[in-house]
Amino acid sequence: MAASVSRRPVGIAIAVVAAVAVALALLLARCGTDGPAPTAPVTSPPPSATPPDRTAGPRVSPFTGLPGRTGPVLAVKIDNVPAARPHTGLGAADLVYVEQVEAGLTRFLAVYASQQPPRVGPVRSARESDVELLRQFGRPALAYSGVRSALKGFLQDAPLYALPPERAPAAYVRDPGRPAPHNLYLRPGRALAAAPDTTPARDIGFRFGAAPPGGRQVDEHTVRFPAARYTFTWSPDGGRWLVSLDGAPARTTDGGRVGAKTVVVQYVTVRPSAYADRGGNVTPYTETVGSGTALVLRDGKAHDARWSRPSATGGTSFTTPAGAPLAFAPGQVWVVLAAR
Repeated sequence: MAASVSRRPVGIAIAVVAAVAVALALLLARCGTDGPAPTAPVTSPPPSATPPDRTAGPRVSPFTGLPGRTGPVLAVKIDNVPAARPHTGLGAADLVYVEQVEAGLTRFLAVYASQQPPRVGPVRSARESDVELLRQFGRPALAYSGVRSALKGFLQDAPLYALPPERAPAAYVRDPGRPAPHNLYLRPGRALAAAPDTTPARDIGFRFGAAPPGGRQVDEHTVRFPAARYTFTWSPDGGRWLVSLDGAPARTTDGGRVGAKTVVVQYVTVRPSAYADRGGNVTPYTETVGSGTALVLRDGKAHDARWSRPSATGGTSFTTPAGAPLAFAPGQVWVVLAAR
């Protein structure tokens, strides 16, 4: 009986503490739901909110001068003999380079960063001088159908993602309605999936804006290669230079008539390389590092210009004869690499 009396105060104390704890918990809970709003400002969104896209917003392509988001650089070597026409996906390119190949013919090196059309082609083989030309883009992806065996190691060791069909088989498809070898087409999205660390679009020296003063009014300009002819005709309605190949209007299967806002005829050294094709025709090497003269066609006028590219890793700048930067018209740019 004495032992029972001595434990009673302890039990009462425990009960009191428990009651106080329950009351305090209820009070805190009520304060959390009905209490006053905090006075400090909220500086971060709640966990359920979507964080802002810090990469969104207006951008300007360094290749076209047009606003819009750009992605990784994909260059595609495109066939240009009559059997390869009409082309597919050419109108979606940011830049189109025209290069001389064997027997005085030409091929395109189309550069994509702003758009990825479903299909591009027909795709043909790469050349040694493509590596020098593409160095200014960082480490781009290069899609091509193949290359002479002596050049395989050279391209694979170059600072680019070499993407022939054997390296990215899922990126290529044959068109049964066209004769080989002019029926191989690239699917750009799948090609870039095989080159995850491709360099994004960056400054390569081009400038865009108002036309420089002066210039000659020109309705048409023709550039001749030993076995190819390009004619650029000014279209005031479309505000671009319509392209004709060997006297016939150039068209695409997916975009209609081919045209460019700016055409640059860049006069370069074209010399024989150490390689030849199966027919014994020597492969030309087009030098794009150095300096020289150029002709810039924009807004229905022709402007004399100079170009300079001191190193392979640097961009190519174009200036007036007096040395002022020569701005291109925003839009697709064609660069015709013509022999001096």
